[in-house]
Amino acid sequence: MMTVRRSDATRAAILEAARERFASDGYERATIRAIARDAGIDPSMVMRYYGNKEGLFAAASEIEIGLPDVAALPARHIGAVLVAHFLERWEHDEALTAMLRVGVTNEAGAARVQAIFAEQVGPLARGVCPDPADAPRRAALVASQILGMALARYVLRLPPAVEMSAEEVVAWLGPTVQRYLTAEAP
Repeated sequence: MMTVRRSDATRAAILEAARERFASDGYERATIRAIARDAGIDPSMVMRYYGNKEGLFAAASEIEIGLPDVAALPARHIGAVLVAHFLERWEHDEALTAMLRVGVTNEAGAARVQAIFAEQVGPLARGVCPDPADAPRRAALVASQILGMALARYVLRLPPAVEMSAEEVVAWLGPTVQRYLTAEAP
């Protein structure tokens, strides 16, 4: 049953339905028609607000990671705090899992993942690493650990990765992320 909504409510319903559909079906299999059905609106409304599937995906994948302020932390705790933060986000935010699924199967999705990490992790790396010019490389190394664990734990659901407690994951990955961010370059 189609319902009439105000513009903001309609946009919000579309984005929520799109995030859920991209998370469950991936970018390639998700359709405008299915997303519209999930949102309880006509497909033409999706097109009106977002133009096409790529535009909708771009809007649905606007994600603020909400990184903690590490400036006040002792440097030796940054890695553990970041790993704990990302685990907490992945545990409670299906949009991140959807972004990761789409990022490994679709060029537009990969570009969104790259942008999010460059725009949000890059500045953090610049602020804490010994040589700010090396921040992009260090942010990429951090992403390799964070995204690798997220892929293993939340997408592929590898039993050993799923079975580890958050504390265990932090204990294993925290020192590596710490080294990537603050250690002198090899």
